[in-house]
Amino acid sequence: MDLHLLVDNLTNPALLFFFFGILAVQLKSDLEIPASSSRFISLYLLFSIGFKGGLELSHSELDMEILWSLLFGVLLAVTVPLYAFALLRKKFGVDNAGAIAAAYGSVSAVTFVTAVSFLEIEQIPFGGHMVAVMALMEAPSIIVGVLLMSLCRNGKQKEVSLRSVLHHSLTNGSVLLILGSLVIGFLANEHQAEGITPFTTDIFKGFLAVFLLDMGITSGKKLASFLDNGWTALFFALLVPLFNGCAVAMLSSFVTDNIGNRFLFAILAASASYIAVPAAMRLAAPKANPSLYVPMALAITFPFNITIGMPIYLYIIQSF
Repeated sequence: MDLHLLVDNLTNPALLFFFFGILAVQLKSDLEIPASSSRFISLYLLFSIGFKGGLELSHSELDMEILWSLLFGVLLAVTVPLYAFALLRKKFGVDNAGAIAAAYGSVSAVTFVTAVSFLEIEQIPFGGHMVAVMALMEAPSIIVGVLLMSLCRNGKQKEVSLRSVLHHSLTNGSVLLILGSLVIGFLANEHQAEGITPFTTDIFKGFLAVFLLDMGITSGKKLASFLDNGWTALFFALLVPLFNGCAVAMLSSFVTDNIGNRFLFAILAASASYIAVPAAMRLAAPKANPSLYVPMALAITFPFNITIGMPIYLYIIQSF
């Protein structure tokens, strides 16, 4: 692997702020980003990515590659939870296995945003429709996770309405914002859209750095509780995303030849949701332990993907 990719990634200011956040927690500092500010920044990042993706999509013709890309993304969101649940059921029980499976079948919008920034640094183009792919991958894995839990639970337990879970998944703030911004960017007049370019583009990396600082603080706080769950959770949180990312980095060649699109497919397959899925699992699986599946996705898988994972997936794509 070309080491300059790894070095460039690890010296990215936004990523360094993530590590700084973890360090601040270890030093027992009172450094924190106010919750309201953190929420605004996360909404801004989703808005910006969605809007720019819609603009790019408006310049593209709706061809078979885009349709196959959307289908491939949904297929990944359905397949990953199935084998993840099979691997975890005996160790963690039905509810925890279902929640973890849903998290790893779904996607992390923040990981996607960081990956987009990585592609821009490397000057690698990608299609605007990949934002739509990301948005479509949120709900299917949650539905599959709930179905698996419903099939494996004791019949005496209360069944959860799939309709309510689907509604909750699609109306989750992050999913709705990314979809809405995508549609607005697609419909917007190009000349009028230039008026908000400074907001959606020029300040994007600065906001990303502050947000990753907040993610570092959050990850550092959750790391201790995660380590109490043993080695199985740690190995899963590292090896399964790595396997998914590497496999999809190669398999995506059957869907598209675009290096940037293939890279985003790999990072989507490797990422795990720690926003939409926990919100849905509060309704669908209240007995699942959030101190298990949230730190797995946020404190282990997320930093692995944005530090070591991304250069590995890009290397595989460029080599094969």
